[in-house]
Amino acid sequence: MTVTPLRKDAARNWQHIVDTARQFVNDGTPLRLNDVARAASIGVATVYRHFPTPEALLETLARPSLEQLADAADRALAGNDPWEAFAGYLAAGIGVQLADASVQPVYAAAGHALPETAELVNRLNTVSALLLDRARSAGAVSPGLTPEDVVRLMCGVVFAGTVHATPEERPPLTRRYLEIVLAGLRRDS
Repeated sequence: MTVTPLRKDAARNWQHIVDTARQFVNDGTPLRLNDVARAASIGVATVYRHFPTPEALLETLARPSLEQLADAADRALAGNDPWEAFAGYLAAGIGVQLADASVQPVYAAAGHALPETAELVNRLNTVSALLLDRARSAGAVSPGLTPEDVVRLMCGVVFAGTVHATPEERPPLTRRYLEIVLAGLRRDS
């Protein structure tokens, strides 16, 4: 499929919309396209032309971080130690969510506005399940642990480490809570 490059002014508008939306997400402000257009001083029609729904805009924001997590998952899958690979993937997932507030709602969504997001999330789910299967087969984790549990645990650790915490407290708290969760999941092989 050939993609026509955006004109320079359209590309500038696209980037300005994305940058403005990023600020909304970072500030915890609901992502409403009309509000983004107003804050970016760009016409509402222009924003809707680039991003027909708030979900499409949020997925665009999350994509680089989801790609980073997918790369980390692939590296973990290439590792030799099933427990270290599984634990490393959990740490990477938590790190990406902590660094980018757009990741969690996109990864946890039941459906996706953009086909490339759906493909990326499916890829993450597949590799996550493979990492979990390897860890279970090695006897490193409980046989009852499911891929859905893994996603919920990652989200739960991020929530626990960020609620009522200052930005400076969040990284050490999430590391601490991840260590607690991993200690609870680990089985002696």
